[in-house]
Amino acid sequence: MRSTARRLWRFAVRIWPLLAALHGYIGWRLLPPLPGPARIAGAGLLVASALLIPAGLFSRLRPGRWSDAVAWAGYFALGLFSSTLVLTVLRDLVLLLPASDGWVEPSAALVPALALAVSLLGLRNARRTARVVEVDVELPALPDALVGFTIVQLSDIHVGPTIKAGRVRAMVDRVNALQADLIAITGDVVDGPVAVLRRDTEPLAALRARHGAWLVTGNHEYYAGVDAWIAEFERLGLRCLLNAHTVIAHGDAQLVLAGVTDFGAHAFDPQHRSDPALALAGSPDGAPRILLAHQPASAADAARAGFDLQLSGHTHGGQFWPWNLFVRLQQPFTAGLHRVDSMQVYTSRGTGYWGPPKRFGAPSEITRIRLRAAPDRRVARDDASRWR
Repeated sequence: MRSTARRLWRFAVRIWPLLAALHGYIGWRLLPPLPGPARIAGAGLLVASALLIPAGLFSRLRPGRWSDAVAWAGYFALGLFSSTLVLTVLRDLVLLLPASDGWVEPSAALVPALALAVSLLGLRNARRTARVVEVDVELPALPDALVGFTIVQLSDIHVGPTIKAGRVRAMVDRVNALQADLIAITGDVVDGPVAVLRRDTEPLAALRARHGAWLVTGNHEYYAGVDAWIAEFERLGLRCLLNAHTVIAHGDAQLVLAGVTDFGAHAFDPQHRSDPALALAGSPDGAPRILLAHQPASAADAARAGFDLQLSGHTHGGQFWPWNLFVRLQQPFTAGLHRVDSMQVYTSRGTGYWGPPKRFGAPSEITRIRLRAAPDRRVARDDASRWR
């Protein structure tokens, strides 16, 4: 908890002045054209937003009913502020066009109305139980016994102030109804310490698949106390793969399932440095090799290590527009199925959400991956090779 507090204070010292300045920019551009009462109300809402957003982040330091309510308010304010800021910038660009003078007043009222509409629609999308996305993956020389093998992937659930046991239970019920051969959880399960979230993660113990449920760590597990969470996940029956692999016997065939620690885990614990080659060491030759890695950025190392398929998350698909347009600045892929050399990579948009309860243009998903046989052939190298 102390490390979380230090991280939040450092974040606040660096970010809050910028946050306040951006709220000021919105007020400067939108409030003057509005009538007097609307200007006063708008100014009050901007001040409240600038205070609620950091309050929502700090609320996790004192868990409880009231802290969850503050988190809800702060995170919703963050999503609303984000959309308002983007639309304000777009409005300013439009007003640079000739003959736009007549749009000054109506557009000043339209921007917050649109931002609120997008945020409410995004809230509705985020609070739905994630849809099931069907993905067929063709692997060369796939044994007949593994044709049709199904893996259900969960990623980025982010159990925390706004995602509680009821929502987790609904996800688990939907997953179990799919009767998967194997369940893969690709990190960022939680947003808080075990002592606070144990009750809310308890439904994960009910996950059922023929070959069990397997998990790798994401960056948020390290923020929340990774060692305690690994022990808790194991208690729940989720088997953790930390730069390690297991061999799944399915009929007369074998499947190598490996997992790595988060791509940036070494910043928290040097012994947790992500290592796809180590995860594969000692695995049987000739068996299909699947890697669970929280971040798509692991793909280049995984391809070099000899994996056939990598399952990842982390990006949330950008979660809501326009941030999906910027994911590629930090990761090789935003969402979907891609290739790196001879390896395929599937990046989930995530099953939950982080921060603002908002999804717009990037729906959450529970992914059912079905393995299919494909002819053995050379695969063109994807531009993700630049992430090596």
